[in-house]
Amino acid sequence: MSSSPSSTGAKRACDACHRRKVKCNTSDGAQPCRNCASSGLACTYNAIPQKKGPKGSRAKVISELRENQRLAATHRDSFDSPPDSPAYSKYAIVLPPELIDTCIAFFFDNLYATQPILDREGVLQAVARMYDDTEAYVFVLSLCAYMCIQPNLHVSAEALTGLEITSQSTVSLGRQLLHEAIRMRKSLNCVENPTSLTVITLFFFFGSYFCLDRHNLAWYYLREATTIAHLLGMHEESTYADGAPAEVSRRRRLYWLLFVTERAYALQQHRPLTLAATIKLPTLDEDPALTSELNGFLNLVNLFRPFDHTFVGLWNQSHAGTPPGSWLRQMQQELSDALPVYLDCTECQAVDLRLSQSWLKTMVWQLSISHGALSSLATDNSMSLGYPIEVSRQLVAATSQFSQQAMEVHGIGLVEKLFDVACTLTDVISCVPRQTFEFGPRDYLTKIVSVISSLRGGQQRYLPILMSKINEAMPSVPLSPSLIREDGTPISEGAPLSATESLGLHPFSSPALSAVSPQSIAFAPFPHAPAGVMALAPTQAPITTEVVYDAPVISAPLQMLQTNGHLYHDSHDVGFGTSA
Repeated sequence: MSSSPSSTGAKRACDACHRRKVKCNTSDGAQPCRNCASSGLACTYNAIPQKKGPKGSRAKVISELRENQRLAATHRDSFDSPPDSPAYSKYAIVLPPELIDTCIAFFFDNLYATQPILDREGVLQAVARMYDDTEAYVFVLSLCAYMCIQPNLHVSAEALTGLEITSQSTVSLGRQLLHEAIRMRKSLNCVENPTSLTVITLFFFFGSYFCLDRHNLAWYYLREATTIAHLLGMHEESTYADGAPAEVSRRRRLYWLLFVTERAYALQQHRPLTLAATIKLPTLDEDPALTSELNGFLNLVNLFRPFDHTFVGLWNQSHAGTPPGSWLRQMQQELSDALPVYLDCTECQAVDLRLSQSWLKTMVWQLSISHGALSSLATDNSMSLGYPIEVSRQLVAATSQFSQQAMEVHGIGLVEKLFDVACTLTDVISCVPRQTFEFGPRDYLTKIVSVISSLRGGQQRYLPILMSKINEAMPSVPLSPSLIREDGTPISEGAPLSATESLGLHPFSSPALSAVSPQSIAFAPFPHAPAGVMALAPTQAPITTEVVYDAPVISAPLQMLQTNGHLYHDSHDVGFGTSA
């Protein structure tokens, strides 16, 4: 087949003229012919000559040709759309207003505190113009997709009335909305004409794929979001010189949210960084109505600021050299000082802050042990071999204050951090000789495992792996009754014997590893840690205990100072009694 008349004979009509049954006026084989040029059609010579058919309306034929050519072009542009995606149609999915309202309410009630990048009025304006503005349409679709994939969203049957797509679950609905948003986005020139809404939409794509455990796609869209942020100059302070204070504050928060997210993801998935702390933080006076939310957000940024390109490079083994112990010790101190004793924030933010602090301390400890910077005789507890025990003690104290709902809002990301802490604590416990104590590391482990089992996604995905790891590391330690089924079999029955490669740390101080003689400890590679990370391996017989520990019980109610219902106490010194 040919796209020019030269190879098919000078007198042959082009495809469009042949179909319209009009004379094809070309001069010396020039393309397009005059008829195609005047009608706005592609002038091709791909059709195989056939016998003439009945004469029809020429106007109707022109319209048919235009439509076929448009659909063919759209099909070529959407090669990576979902298999069941329809041909390009501007409004392939019309969202019921009730579904949109449900998703907006869920975002502002549950996620806004940790992702304060939208304002309700702006979202409603985007909804109002979504069927006249493709970018707004894609944004609303991405927001609804992101919310539908969240574990706690409840969508009533009325909210789905009129929706022309069928779905077995909100997660399945979220996937369909996500695919449609990505398909529709292809019609936008987001690189040449990016906006802040472009970055937010990409962040929602990332969040959706993260929740779906599609990490290649999640990383792709997070990286695209940070790239567009650079194109918009969001990394330059001068970009924020103009605009209403509230809008400027939201744009700053968007940049810092990307900053925090990129660092957390870099540590979890061993990815490089693109953003740096090059702009000022948002201030409380920029948006006085959000004092508590902004306080919590600023605390979160402060937690992640010490993790720069140097640390991530060492973590990913893309940066040569050995970090000095003083630098690692300083990082641990900065993490300890990053949060006040009392957090003036929402409960949802307090969960994120306390657990992220413990998890980040674990990351630093893990890098420290991989470079031989720890010692059983260290005077600084954060540089000791038993520091994960102290971190776990603090974590158990913190989680005891929080409601189930406040923890579940954070989805699988929180479960992964708890899993990392529990895996590290398991490795450390297996090296500590049995001590005489009423409440200690094994109880902390039991409590963390109990929390994981209670969270959505935890029992199905992470608990079997964790229980297998515990059984392998400490086969003689009985399981807590709360982790045994009614038929007497452990929850880990039939679980795979491999753990994930993510391994984080969180300490508890009882007993300290300094009580163990250095000669009794050998080093062996962590089986699931990043390359180069070493774990403690006992040279003595496996630890045994006759006591079965259940979930810890707090001996007295926590005394929490509350101001405006938003203060959460850092219970480092909370005492625990033995379980009844």
